[in-house]
Amino acid sequence: MIRSETKIRVRYGETDQMGYVYYGVYAQYYEVGRVEAMRLLGFSYKQIEEQGILMPVIDFSISYKKPAFYDDEITVVTYIREKPTGLRINFEYECFNPAGELINNGKVTLVMLDKATNKMCKIPSWFQNAFNPFF
Repeated sequence: MIRSETKIRVRYGETDQMGYVYYGVYAQYYEVGRVEAMRLLGFSYKQIEEQGILMPVIDFSISYKKPAFYDDEITVVTYIREKPTGLRINFEYECFNPAGELINNGKVTLVMLDKATNKMCKIPSWFQNAFNPFF
């Protein structure tokens, strides 16, 4: 299993009139966590794209438990619980407030696209091999 923690400070512009983090912002927070989790594998999204692979999101779900507020430093914990095979890679998330309370959890599924053809493709062996030390 891969587990990554990322700290994010809530900016004023990310909150709504109630002072809560706007619900749609969590997709961006999850992306920050996902990018950092990928770095644990030894490469960045930029390097993946330079290898001709795009990774669009095809499924996103989230369950809200508590709000986060302006200037909170939240912790985004990102998990990859299974070695990806085929066309997809699944990420799971938990966000915690400064008191360590769970504020939401979610899942995101991405697929591999060949950049040249814009068609789905199998996960390349170099990408799959990066998971070996973790599984």
